[in-house]
Amino acid sequence: MKILSIIGTRPEAVKMAPVVAELTRWPSAEAHVLVTAQHRKLLDQVLHLFDITPDYDLDIMTADQSPSDVFAQVLERIRPVLADFRPDWVLVQGDTTTVLAATLAAAYFQVPVGHVEAGLRTYDRTNPFPEEINRILTDHVASLHFAPTKNARNSLLREGISEKNVYITGNTVVDALQVITARQLTSSTKDILNRLPSRKRLILVTAHRRENFGAPLQRIITALLQLADREDIHLVYPVHPNPSVNEPVKKALGSHRNISLLPPLDYMTFVHLMKNAYVILTDSGGIQEEAPGLGVPVLVMRAVTERPEAIEAGTAALVGSKTEKIVSVTTRLLNDKSAHQEMAQAINPFGDGKAAQKIVEILLRQNID
Repeated sequence: MKILSIIGTRPEAVKMAPVVAELTRWPSAEAHVLVTAQHRKLLDQVLHLFDITPDYDLDIMTADQSPSDVFAQVLERIRPVLADFRPDWVLVQGDTTTVLAATLAAAYFQVPVGHVEAGLRTYDRTNPFPEEINRILTDHVASLHFAPTKNARNSLLREGISEKNVYITGNTVVDALQVITARQLTSSTKDILNRLPSRKRLILVTAHRRENFGAPLQRIITALLQLADREDIHLVYPVHPNPSVNEPVKKALGSHRNISLLPPLDYMTFVHLMKNAYVILTDSGGIQEEAPGLGVPVLVMRAVTERPEAIEAGTAALVGSKTEKIVSVTTRLLNDKSAHQEMAQAINPFGDGKAAQKIVEILLRQNID
């Protein structure tokens, strides 16, 4: 069976890496990897970390690109690859613009698509944007759906997707996390960790979602400034390169003594920052899945989440982008040890680290017409 795995961004690379590795262990699979490089530098770090050498690289990234730019480039440039490799299946992961464009391109070529991490929903098409639109459309074009949880499976069934095409596998990010935490720390990771204050509790921050650009990000920044006035904590914020995030964050937070602004980090360093954090403040989706496996409470700075399992399990809490809510909930976790412990000890609802194995076994059982 000829399988083409498609990767566009760093999160996709992290979550597809276990699947790519698992495919190499099966003689019955001829597996190739295509990267669109919707992200370039951030993507390359993860490819290197997981020892993935792409067979095809579309290299589409441009400065200040829009979703429309990415979509058009992927749709156009992927056609020669499909004509050259003639895959029996295309695998995509998640909800990026790369995922939607690659899925439609495969469908136009009459190649069936397997969707890793299918079925996530907020039921608000503006939140997250454009990811909610991307994953809905991808799910309704794909032929196989690898749902990470029962909730995701149920969302697909409610939308009329056939039960026989939906499989609960767990989330491959748990597989990736187990691989990375088992490795020796690199010297660069050690250097970054050693430069942070050792006697203060670390609060790890990420905020880069499009729906938080502008006024919501300013409210988040105000909350971070208020929290940073405490002398018992230190905030660590790897800042996304997008100018809509980078410029206001550096301007407002760059000189505060209790805040370290870092460039985008390689995945190993970021995992160990998560592991060493007391609390994580984020608008990321993937961190809601990763942090529970490390026993770290997550406060989600979004109005809604497509990962309700984390909220239900007690590993994460929605705080939105309002300054007062972010400050009050974070302060409670800092001041109330039992509240912190309750979140830190909750069980990770996203899998057992064997998702990639399940996905590949299911895929290779499919009949080729």
